[in-house]
Amino acid sequence: MSMTESARFAPVRQTFDATFAAGEELGARFTLVRDGEVVLDIWAGHADRERTRPFDADTLTPVFSTTKAIASVLIARLVDQGKLDYGQTVASVWPEFAQAGKGEITVAQVMSHQDGLAGLPEPMDPGLWMDWDVIVDKLAAMAPLWPPGTASGYHPITFGFTAGEIFRRVDGRTMGRALREDLAEPFGLDLWIGLPDSEFGRVAELERPHRFADFGKITEPKKLAFLTKWASPGGRGAQAWRRAEIPSANGHVTALGMARLMSALACGGELDGRAVLKPETVEAASRERIRGHDLVLPFEISWGAGFMRNVPNMIYGPGQGSFGHSGWGGSCAFADPERRLSGAYVMNKQSPDLIGDPRAVRLIEAAYGCL
Repeated sequence: MSMTESARFAPVRQTFDATFAAGEELGARFTLVRDGEVVLDIWAGHADRERTRPFDADTLTPVFSTTKAIASVLIARLVDQGKLDYGQTVASVWPEFAQAGKGEITVAQVMSHQDGLAGLPEPMDPGLWMDWDVIVDKLAAMAPLWPPGTASGYHPITFGFTAGEIFRRVDGRTMGRALREDLAEPFGLDLWIGLPDSEFGRVAELERPHRFADFGKITEPKKLAFLTKWASPGGRGAQAWRRAEIPSANGHVTALGMARLMSALACGGELDGRAVLKPETVEAASRERIRGHDLVLPFEISWGAGFMRNVPNMIYGPGQGSFGHSGWGGSCAFADPERRLSGAYVMNKQSPDLIGDPRAVRLIEAAYGCL
């Protein structure tokens, strides 16, 4: 079933159907936007593991780290408004952050995973991730795991708290509230960080991966980021997780909402004829801040200010200037300013691939083949 589908993109539909036929999907959706217009929006499958509920246009999917693309747009909007600069220190808006030698860390370094706070070193109840003030106080007091600015090391969960607290100190609102008030409601984007109980019935159930991700040789940053008992939120149940605002990890979205948000980045900052960002802010958000072998993910990565740049891994099609973000289990969203194209893939059957899930890569490559 689809809302928007033209004969031009028939090969994408064939690729999508083949993935289901091979048993690689439970439910999924893929959306493309070009020049601000939705040119493809397809979905299929089931929203629950028992296969009783169809995966449809209203299904919300947890997208884990693809949420970081939303957080990065919200930070970029503060830069756009002149309320924040990527080059200023975090401590200039959040004085407590200067503890343990972090006084010179910049907003850009936090946004590009260079601040050395990839995971929390002290054992704790994983349910404490639901308590915003506890976590930001821990991060403010923490010493970096490596010299800030010397390397990137992906921050799977902590990124949302550092970026989110910077945002809160400057704007006064949480990221979840600002998303709702400034973007989701005005533009009709079905995007949530902090899900109201009224929306719970739309959420897709996840089928977890059947094997572990391959992190390569385990180091202390990798262990603290992903592999301790307290590395990620837990212990409070699915409802508490959905309600919490964790802008690095617990976004609930539709592919259409994500693809349209990314369309603003692909089209010079404009969405539905309205300026979301200035073109120079999009450039500042997406340009390379650091490139090298990441200390947490087993890849060479080029980071923008919160965005994963397409070069060198080329997981978002052939565009040299494309950028986006991927999430645990396979979801992703991307923008290609050169072609004024954006897209998003969401699904509820998770794979163990850390980035570049083959299902998404095949769909994106098929889409580019149709242009």
